Amino acid sequence: MGALSHIRVLDLTRVLAGPWCAQTLADFGADVIKIERPEVGDDTRHWGPPYLKTPDGADTREAAYYLAANRNKRSVTVDIASPEGQRIVRELAAQSDVVLENYKVGQLKKYGLDYASLKQVKPDLIYCSVTGFGQTGPYAQRAGYDFIVQGIGGFMSITGERDGQPGGGPQKAGVAIADLMTGMYSTIAVLTALTHRDRTGEGQYIDMALLDVQVAMLANMNSNYLASGQPPVRWGNAHPNIVPYQTFQTSDGWIIVAVGNDGQFRKFVEVGQRPELAEDERFATNPARVRNRDVLVPILAQMVRLQGKQQWIAALEAAGVPCGPINDLAEVFANEQVVARGMQVDLPHPSGGTVKLVRNPINMTGTPPEALAHPPTLGEHTESVLRDVLGYSDERITALRAQAVI
Repeated sequence: MGALSHIRVLDLTRVLAGPWCAQTLADFGADVIKIERPEVGDDTRHWGPPYLKTPDGADTREAAYYLAANRNKRSVTVDIASPEGQRIVRELAAQSDVVLENYKVGQLKKYGLDYASLKQVKPDLIYCSVTGFGQTGPYAQRAGYDFIVQGIGGFMSITGERDGQPGGGPQKAGVAIADLMTGMYSTIAVLTALTHRDRTGEGQYIDMALLDVQVAMLANMNSNYLASGQPPVRWGNAHPNIVPYQTFQTSDGWIIVAVGNDGQFRKFVEVGQRPELAEDERFATNPARVRNRDVLVPILAQMVRLQGKQQWIAALEAAGVPCGPINDLAEVFANEQVVARGMQVDLPHPSGGTVKLVRNPINMTGTPPEALAHPPTLGEHTESVLRDVLGYSDERITALRAQAVI
């Protein structure tokens, strides 16, 4: 019994932000019913390769992208453009606590599946809409894409190498960070609304926007601008106020060196057999190093390149200099700390093989999240949900399938 096993979520979302929220709720035991288009399903089912493979090495229909955000859910295929499909969704909403959707603003109203309509069948419903720009404002009707929002919301203005440096210019994050953070903020909003409902009996509407989240998550960079009036700039992997606090290329990979004081700098250059650098007045103190970074950093880069990644990490850790490797994902999942924390989970899959996933990172003593069920195949639970949740007969289910409603 998960902490949210008493909650049912009707998930009308696709791609990443909404499904990430729904998966988080499902990890804690919520019964998440994912509504998908017949024959097609969630867009990300087709965002491959790579695809999950069968035991004999053949590709399945399950793209790895889809697998990342849909475990612990039940998949039901319904054509919501048909009156019968809309009736099914309304009946499921009446049996649910939460509805998640990420359609364009106003699109579900024509189907009678907007908040105002579903509130009539479930007055205490929590209804969460996830869009690119929110339900109001001049951009409300625009389609929202994570990449574009990273640009509009300022993230790319502070991410990437400095202008004038090799590779300089704005850079997006390596993952869809606006989508993922919107999924997390949406989870918080849903849980807050559920707590309010349990105390008052009132449902409510939640308006989540990728742009709002992207702006909010810039944190201290926002404050720096609002306090100074000066927009922050890109520093790449360097730090504006500390040197050296950046990446360096070794003979066989990359490392991070985060020197926080003059003593650590001395130990760093001693490990690199360049102790004279700590005596040089241009580099002896952090203010001096910041002023002379363009001279110092190339010297340090040449020094670091003489040894391998693991040699540097071992020596710097022994000397008490903060450091770390830049691992690729093969190295991440082989890392002894990641292994010890059990971050990879393997679940059986209907293909006959195993689907490898990453567990929810939350650790709790009483009500921990669990990865119990594989990301569902398309429509895997259509008949069981219609039969068990809505009480449909086998004859009715057969008729709906014949009409391509499900």
